[in-house]
Amino acid sequence: YAQEPEDDVEAEDEILDAAAHFGAFGADDWNLNIYFNCTDSNASRERCGVPFSCCTKDPAEDVINTQCGYDARQKPEVDQQIVIYTKGCVPQFEKWLQDNLTIVAGIFIGIALLQIFGICLAQNLVSDIEAVRASW
Repeated sequence: YAQEPEDDVEAEDEILDAAAHFGAFGADDWNLNIYFNCTDSNASRERCGVPFSCCTKDPAEDVINTQCGYDARQKPEVDQQIVIYTKGCVPQFEKWLQDNLTIVAGIFIGIALLQIFGICLAQNLVSDIEAVRASW
């Protein structure tokens, strides 16, 4: 993450920013990243931290604090929630899906019906073409 091209990082930050949650299951998923893991062998300054896009935004600040995630995961989880987003994407998505299940199901059923209608029209066209060919 820390070494990605700037455009990729900005796009990723915008997506994560809108979602307000980070990692699949929580902030500790960043232990899988070589720059942010909390192992003793990691000498990086970003050790036990998170990218600045994981930080909660302070509306009073005009300038983004790019070091706000440093050492954030060394604090107790109660204190972490003040500084960074701690909820993971998977639980958040599951909750969103449960809250919006009827809408999502309706959309899927609508798309399926359109597909079935298209198949019926295509089959009707094939039948008409075969009927015209048979009359020659």
